[in-house]
Amino acid sequence: MIFSCDSDYYLSNIKGERLDIDENLKSDPTIEKFIKPYRESVNRHMDSVISYAPDSYSKNDTQYNTAIGNLMADAVLEESDPIFYSRTGKHIDFVLLNHGGIRAAISEGDIKIRTAFEIMPFENSVVVVALKGKQLVLMSEFLATGGRAHPLSKTFQLIINEDSSVKSATVDGQEIDPKKTYYVATNDYLYNGGNRMTFFHPNDSLYVLDYKIRSVMIDYFKKQDTINPKHDNRFIMKTD
Repeated sequence: MIFSCDSDYYLSNIKGERLDIDENLKSDPTIEKFIKPYRESVNRHMDSVISYAPDSYSKNDTQYNTAIGNLMADAVLEESDPIFYSRTGKHIDFVLLNHGGIRAAISEGDIKIRTAFEIMPFENSVVVVALKGKQLVLMSEFLATGGRAHPLSKTFQLIINEDSSVKSATVDGQEIDPKKTYYVATNDYLYNGGNRMTFFHPNDSLYVLDYKIRSVMIDYFKKQDTINPKHDNRFIMKTD
């Protein structure tokens, strides 16, 4: 019941109806006129050209590492490491992201701000986790048996055997030291166990950079007149 100073009001009936949202639904001219300048402003921003792609790049190009995945991981390393170093005096050792987090290909031609939103529509942010080497061993085994092209930065190399066992795993060319602490950049989704990546726990510490992966991509693209991502040997299978 609703009360006022002069009268008593009460709810006597509730009526609902289903409204189908399809091509027959008419827009409201008043609302359209109100939002038009905002829509046009957003579209101008989203369609701003910030780089160029000489080819098209898909996350399904190859099995173990892809050009677009390598670009994303290297971009996170390049853009996030100065922030991390300024706060801690330490450097990020390598980056691990998830294959499923790449939601679109990069098409040949102009790269726009919109491109970054298409590739990474989620609100995932960069976190840096301090992990002992023994956790990296678990990570390497997970990646080896999973056989998916999860993005890894160029500072990490994983070579696996034909039976999907780990042949070698190195950070900056050095074998993993089980007792050493490594600083691994990833996203908050993976840190919280997404994609069954439970090896981020336990850890020595967590650093939240307040830096969205999408913003990383935009900042990285703006510095590149023309991108040049490559499929390489950072995650491969050796058959000999």
